[in-house]
Amino acid sequence: MTPHINAEKKDIAKIVLMPGDPLRAKFIAENFLDNYRLVNDVRNMFMYTGTYHGKEITIAGSGMGCPSIGIYSYELFKFYDVECIIRIGSAGSYVSELDVYDLVNVTSAYGENNYAKIVAGLDDQVLSASSEVVDLITTTAQGLGLKLKNARVHSSDVFYRQNPDDWKKINKEYDALCVEMESFALFANARALNKKAGCLLTISDSFISGAVTTAAERQNNFKKMMELALEAIIKF
Repeated sequence: MTPHINAEKKDIAKIVLMPGDPLRAKFIAENFLDNYRLVNDVRNMFMYTGTYHGKEITIAGSGMGCPSIGIYSYELFKFYDVECIIRIGSAGSYVSELDVYDLVNVTSAYGENNYAKIVAGLDDQVLSASSEVVDLITTTAQGLGLKLKNARVHSSDVFYRQNPDDWKKINKEYDALCVEMESFALFANARALNKKAGCLLTISDSFISGAVTTAAERQNNFKKMMELALEAIIKF
C-alpha cells in the first residue's frame, strides 16, 4: 500500500488504463471487464481490476492535472510494478480538422510546468509517449477501422486562463493540436522509472467551432476510445 492507494500489490495488474474521472473508471469496469473488483477507494479515487478477453487489467482514476496523475502513476509504476499506463481522457481541439468525438493518439506532450525537471531531472518542455504504445494503438485502430489522429498535445496546468487566446500561440509555436492536463506528467514518470506510457483522447470540445459535450456524455459516451484502448492493451 501507499499513502494514496490502499490496494494490495497483487490486486493491481501490470497494465493500467487511467481515465481522469473515477466514475469513468467505474463505468469502464462495469461495462467492459469480467470479474472486476474495487481495489482502491482512498479519496474516492476508484481503481478496479478485472479481465478483458482473459487479460488482467486495472482501470484507475487519476484526477485532474499533472500533480494528481503524477502521484498515482508514480506510485503505480514504482511501488506496484506496473509496466504500462495508458491515459484515456478528453481534450479540447485547437484545429478545425479535430471535431467533437474524434480520437487522438498522443505522440508527445508540451508541458508548462517543472514536473519533469523535479521528478526526472529533465529540462525538456516536450516529452514523447512510448513509441511501442503509440504504434500499438495505431495498428489496433486500423484493424478496427477507426479513424485516429496521431498528434502532439498541449498538457496545460491552467483550465481558466487570463488570456483566453493563449492557445493560438501555443498551437503555432509547439504544433499542439489539442489540450488536456495530464499526459506530460505521465510521460515524465515513465521516463524516470523506465516504464511504458501512452495517451488516447477523445475531443470533448472545440476552440474553433465552439462545440461542447456534457459531463454525462464524457463519462458514458466515449466508448470508441475505451474499446480501442482495451483492444490495444491486451496485445501489449
